[in-house]
Amino acid sequence: MPANIVVGTQWGDEGKGKIIDIISSRADVVVRSQGGNNAGHTVVNNGEVYKLHLIPSGILYKDTLCLIGAGVVLDPKDFIGELESLEARGISTANLKIDPRAHVVMPWHIALDGLSEAFRGGKDIGTTKRGIGPTYMDKYERCGIRVYDLVHPEVLAEKIQATGKLKNKIITEVYGGEAFDLDKVTAEYTEYGKRLLPYVDDVSVLTFEADKAGKTIMFEGAQATLLDIDFGTYPYVTSSHPVSAGVCVGTGVGPKMITNIIGVAKAYTTRVGKGPFPTELDDETGDKIRNVGGEFGTTTGRPRRTGWFDAVIVRHSVRVNGLDSLAINKLDTLANIPILKICIAYKKPDGTLTEHFPAALEELEGCEPVYVEFPGFTEDISKCKSFDELPENCKEYIARLEEYVGCKVSMVGIGPDRSQILER
Repeated sequence: MPANIVVGTQWGDEGKGKIIDIISSRADVVVRSQGGNNAGHTVVNNGEVYKLHLIPSGILYKDTLCLIGAGVVLDPKDFIGELESLEARGISTANLKIDPRAHVVMPWHIALDGLSEAFRGGKDIGTTKRGIGPTYMDKYERCGIRVYDLVHPEVLAEKIQATGKLKNKIITEVYGGEAFDLDKVTAEYTEYGKRLLPYVDDVSVLTFEADKAGKTIMFEGAQATLLDIDFGTYPYVTSSHPVSAGVCVGTGVGPKMITNIIGVAKAYTTRVGKGPFPTELDDETGDKIRNVGGEFGTTTGRPRRTGWFDAVIVRHSVRVNGLDSLAINKLDTLANIPILKICIAYKKPDGTLTEHFPAALEELEGCEPVYVEFPGFTEDISKCKSFDELPENCKEYIARLEEYVGCKVSMVGIGPDRSQILER
């Protein structure tokens, strides 16, 4: 049976939630592979808006098994808040499981995230200050606290004392911050562990058994390709692997299980945080796209930077993810813009052209976009029921996107609701 991966192909916020929701409605199992509550999916389902940060989108379907893999870093306080919010709206969380190997965001991670960003001054990365990076740092330093520890009070108390003393020393002596009362942290997190104990199970085993049983599986991640720790715009990246290969590492499954990889992009480009952005629009057109498209962060509310569609970026994503097809969202946002542009290459400072995304930030910063232009459209496309109903200028725009990125477009989004996706 199908095992689908959905990945972002730009800098995140491409509308993955809607595509994930559509595929989730057809899946038996939905698995989250990486990231933390620094990301969010906004899903519109039956007219109701849900903002999900840690819990997989499949939670909106009562018979779907929802799994949080070992590659996720979990803030238990925020997670419990999300549980309670869903339950208050009549959404059952009985089919939700968390891998015991997933790492826990501790309060010192959040403190260190803010302190280190302040220390960098004008060269800060622009993190959400949710503690995600410091949690992954502890994971790889092998001093992290995992969900297994969280639900075993004696183990948790011992690890909080051992790790907490070191973190307090760094917070106070390096950054001049305030130390944590480790006894209070232990008491607080012990209660979180009691609350989460019924949800803990081996996600790798559950996913493997679902595949053996012929179940349809969908893997979802957070962020996007250009935020990947290796293949993104380093250092302005996240601390994990949002690319398709990260799914296997983060959930404990082999790559042979995967049958279909779908990339999600907007019909334009956005990003949050600092770093180079070749097609950025610092003008009225950029403001219009931001306001019409509602380009403000799900988690932070921060206004997103906006720009023309960058085929160099998405071509890079097609390659590193091994995409089978693309879903292009928010085509409707581009209505009433007289001329639309697509970046097809970069001009380097020495005057040479490249169609490949540079490996280093320093090289990208010197690149200028090379555009092709298309006539825009004025029609309201939000009520179209099929791709054939779209205006000719829209169809031409999508056809050229396919040509420039080297991947077929299987879905086109023309509005926020899941019914406003045209499947081809």
